[in-house]
Parts: sequence; C-alpha cells; structure tokens
Amino acid sequence: MQKISVLLFLAWVCFLFYAGIALFTSGFLLTRLELTNHSTCQEPPGPGSLPWGSQGEPRACWMASRFSRVVLVLIDALRFDFAQPQRSHMPGEPPVSLPFLGKLGSLQRILETQPHHARLYRSQVDPPTTTMQRLKALTTGSLPTFIDAGSNFASHAIVEDNLIKQLTSAGRRVVFMGDDTWKDLFPGAFSQAFFFPSFNVRDLHTVDNGILEHLYPTMDSGEWDVLIAHFLGVDHCGHKHGPHHPEMAKKLSQMDQVIQGLVERLENDTLLVVAGDHGMTMNGDHGGDSELEVSAALFLYSPTALFPSAPPEEPEVIPQVSLVPTLALLLGLPIPFGNTGEVMAELFSGSEDSQPHSSALAQATALHLNAQQVSRFLHTYSAATQDLQAKELHQLQNLFSKASADYQWFLQSPQGAEATLRTVIAELQQFLRGARAMCIESWARFSLSFLLLHLLAAGIPITTPGPFTVPWQAVLAWALMATQTFYATGHQPVFPAIHWHAAFVGFPEGHGSSTWLPALLVGANTFASHLLFAVGCPLLLLWPFLCEGQGLRKTRKPPGNEAEARVRPEEEEPLMEMRLRDAPHHFSAALLQLGLKYLFVLGVQILACTLAASILRRHLMVWKVFAPKFIFEALGFIVSSVGLLLGIALVMRVDGAVSSWFRQLVLAQQR
Repeated sequence: MQKISVLLFLAWVCFLFYAGIALFTSGFLLTRLELTNHSTCQEPPGPGSLPWGSQGEPRACWMASRFSRVVLVLIDALRFDFAQPQRSHMPGEPPVSLPFLGKLGSLQRILETQPHHARLYRSQVDPPTTTMQRLKALTTGSLPTFIDAGSNFASHAIVEDNLIKQLTSAGRRVVFMGDDTWKDLFPGAFSQAFFFPSFNVRDLHTVDNGILEHLYPTMDSGEWDVLIAHFLGVDHCGHKHGPHHPEMAKKLSQMDQVIQGLVERLENDTLLVVAGDHGMTMNGDHGGDSELEVSAALFLYSPTALFPSAPPEEPEVIPQVSLVPTLALLLGLPIPFGNTGEVMAELFSGSEDSQPHSSALAQATALHLNAQQVSRFLHTYSAATQDLQAKELHQLQNLFSKASADYQWFLQSPQGAEATLRTVIAELQQFLRGARAMCIESWARFSLSFLLLHLLAAGIPITTPGPFTVPWQAVLAWALMATQTFYATGHQPVFPAIHWHAAFVGFPEGHGSSTWLPALLVGANTFASHLLFAVGCPLLLLWPFLCEGQGLRKTRKPPGNEAEARVRPEEEEPLMEMRLRDAPHHFSAALLQLGLKYLFVLGVQILACTLAASILRRHLMVWKVFAPKFIFEALGFIVSSVGLLLGIALVMRVDGAVSSWFRQLVLAQQR
C-alpha cells in the first residue's frame, strides 16, 4: 500500500467521527437560533394602546420611565454569601469566622436604615457560569448556549437585541470602565470607555484601580446616562487565592468603600445596581452549575423609595435574566426582542404611600408588556425554526391569550375587580415562567444522527493482512493509559477543574491583548496526555517484534556444530524490525491496522459518553456531569486523532529515510 493512501484513509475515518461529533453537539447541547430582530418604540410588543401614563411622557416608550440614570456596578464573581448580611449567632453556637463574611457592611446598613429604598436578591444564574456568557445573559435576557463556554477566550460581538443597543438607539450616553470583554461584545457602543486587560487572573488590582481612577470624576461630571463599572479583583482573587484567603476580605472591603462612595453621590433620579455575574466554588473557580457557582448577589438602591413594604427576612431568589426587562421598563426602553426573563414586578409597585390598587395595576401593566414581548418572540422563533415543542407552545399561547383578555377587560371596567387583577398577575407570571422553562427544555434536545455516522465509522474493517499485528490488548492498554494520565496529572472533565494557571507558564506578566496564546497553553496542558500517547501510538509496532525477540531467546537451542553454522549463515531469519526490510509493503498495512484499532477504541469511548448523555439528558446532573464530560471527550478525540495522524506521518518519514539508507548500504556491500 502507498503511504499517502494510508494517511488519506485514516483522515477520512477521522472525518466521519468529526461529522458525528458535530451533529451530536448540534442536537444535544443547548442550541438555539439567534434572531436579529430588534424591539422599537414605534412597534409595541402586542395589540392595544400603550399603558396609561406613557403617552407623551419624556423618555417614554412602552412604559413611562421611572429613572433617568442607572449606575451598574458589576463585581465579577460576587457570590451571594459575600453580600449576605451577617447574622448574630445563636446562644451556645460557636461564631462563624470566614474572611469574606460581613465585609460588605454598607449593604446591611442601607437595608436596615432605608428598607423601602433597597433590596438584596439572590440571583440565580444559568450555567455555564463563565463571564462572557453571563454578560450576554445580563444584556439580552436570553439563554447562552452551553458550547459557548469555549469562546470565553475569544468574545464576539452580540448580534441579538440587547440593552446596550436599546440605550444607544434611544440616544442615551453609556459610559463603560473595566473588563475589556465588553469591547468585543459591544464594539463602538459606548460614548466613553476605559478598557483594561482582563485575562491575567494573578493581577488583583490593575483593573479595579483603573476603574477607581475614572469612576468618581466621570460620575461627578454628569456626562452620562448609564454608567457601567465591571470590577475583576474579587474574581481574580478567587482564582489566585480562593474565597477564604485574607486577600478576599481586603478586596470585598475595597468594594464596600466603592459602594459607599457611589451611594453618597446618587441623585434622586438615579438607580444603583450592584450585581455579580456568577459565584465561585470553594476553590475560587467557576464555569459549572454547582450551588455556589450559580448563586450571585443582586443589590438595588435608590435615594427615592422603591418598595411599598420592608424586605423579607430571607432574600428573594430571582433568575438573573429578570434584570434585563426590569431595567428596560424602568428606563423607558423597549424590552430586548429575545428576552426570556420576567420583570421584577415589585419594582413597579410605587413608594410606600402608593395605594394597593394602583400598585397592583402598575405590576400588572409591566408584566403584561413583558408577556407580550415574550409571546411575540416565541411566535417569531417558532416560525423560523422547529426547536420549540408545539404542544407546550400551544398551551402557553392559550394561557397568554386568557391572561391578556382578562387584563384588557379589567382596563375597561376597573372598579371592584381587585381579585381579577391578582388573578391576571398570577396568570401572566405563570406564562412567563412556563415560557422560560420550555425554552430551557427545548434547546437541549437530543439528535440520533450522531449514532448513524458513528456506527458507519466503527463498522470499517480493521483487520488487514500481514505478519505484523499489534494485539488488541496492547492498543486498549495504550488508550487507557492516556486516560489514566489525564486524571493522574490532576485534570477532571469539568470546567472548574481546568488549570487556568497554565496560561501563564513562561509569561508571568500576562499576554497583553492576545487570547489565542493563553488558550493554546491551557489546551496543551489539559490534553497533553491525549496528544503524547496518540503521537507515540505507532511505537506499538515494536510490540510484536519485541515479543518475537523474547520468544526466540527463550526457544533458541544450544549451539551445535559451529562450522556448519558458519557455512550456512544465509538461512538465519532476520530478527525483529529488520524483517520489515524483507516486506516493506507490510509496514504500511501494519500502520493502517494500528491506526484503525486506536481510532476504534477512542470511538467506543466517545460513543459510550454520548449514550450516557443521551439516555440521561433529562437528568438533574446532565449539565454538571454528562455535558462537560462529552465536551472533554470530544475535544480529546479530536486532539488524539490529529496526534495519531502526525505520529504515523512522522514514522513513515523516518521509515522512508531508513529505507533509503538501507538501499545505499546494500548497494555498497554489493560493490
């Protein structure tokens, strides 16, 4: 067989596996069509007139704005318990002493002294808990796809409708300072921006100090409508030291001083939002869906009264994307087209002096606008693709139609219908929560197309004629050693266990603005065992020669007539790999057979992984265990197959050089 034919055939087999992996990825992981539609003030989300009080109001769109300005302080990895008020321990119980407890004391003081002006929420985050995906959710209100976690290294501009787009379209001045990820997500969207490199997790202070240099002067200048500050020190401290290190206490204390300074400068028409994009594990990592990773803090404050009642004893749990429609309506903006979040109705209740009837009506109005927007999105999305389940979609639309009809009936005869208004609110909330649940479920559907291609690839014959056959047990042991080495070097097939520090090996000061080099270093560290064992796989061809040599030594008889042996030296068999010189065509066949066997073993591994993920696709732990395992297994297969092709090509190149030298040696001896 020609050597190039062997490589081409193996590459074709690899392509079949790649195609199967791609099909399974598109069918199993969270996938959805990104619509480019945008909400506008000129086009209401549904039939009917605009809500009461919004017609003719300055800066009013679907609903009259309640605030003219917003200060959004995004503290990366601000876990909920970092902001939770520290409670006095019960008598007889030992006091709890953790470095991060009680460091955001200004939040607790505000909640106690101004209960109608502030709220602390537990923000429930959708996995994956990586920064880029969280920023997408916090601005679009949509669900990021699971596979997007890999693009956390290289962010791309958001094409979906989002809050930043709506703000700039309305002529609002948006000023940003902090994490340079925003520069790639929203290129050219800010009236003024101060970007700082974000990837060097060992640097706790450069980004935060850069923000503080510009934060208060910018705020005092008044040349802004929305001010966004994205601090990274807490997140970097978690990666470098963990949440229980004294440095975390210092960082949280610094954030507390920042919040105090902002509160002192707020005007009555300004809303302060302090939010974490995600949490962190006990080791300071994030990316998965553990309770500590998906639990973030959300704090709202305004110098004017926001809420008619005091905060509950335990903070309310809300989905993180609920912030998107809430901020949009509070600022008098359209809700982004693809939003799936539910407005925080409590913020539309008015002050503590508001009448219960008017508060309930304001909540119902906000929820109805939100429900109209979500209904429009579902209708548009279902017309563009068949992802959504038709039966559930029909039930939800019926629920929305009933709630909308009840709401319109109430507006026509508002007297003596308090119970009807409460029913409308409950129906609208049921619709919004049901729509979000359907989207999460529908965008994680399984496709069987992978199995067909995998069976086709696995069905390729892998027994080729020739005397040099590597035993199955050797190939299996080699593949299992690659997997064992992956775990033995401290790796796990979950995102929080990725060795991010490998990105700085040889680059202790960081990489500047480059993202491909750190991604390459992390990838090389993670899949080093797959690459090394795949490149070294052709060395298994020495296995039968080694066994043959050992067998000959064991069965060799004592020498007899030495003179006879000297007379007939040409009858001796060549030993071990020198036999390849007698049958060079067998060498290519042996390489092909070995390559197919190794790909078959790797294919069985990823097939088992996909079967587990598909069978347990509705399991509670699917996104914590099975989806990350599939991603790691798929990437490992790609790395291994490429390494195998490189290893076989290298061995063929060496064999060609040795064959050329051997021919020259034979010719020299014949002369």
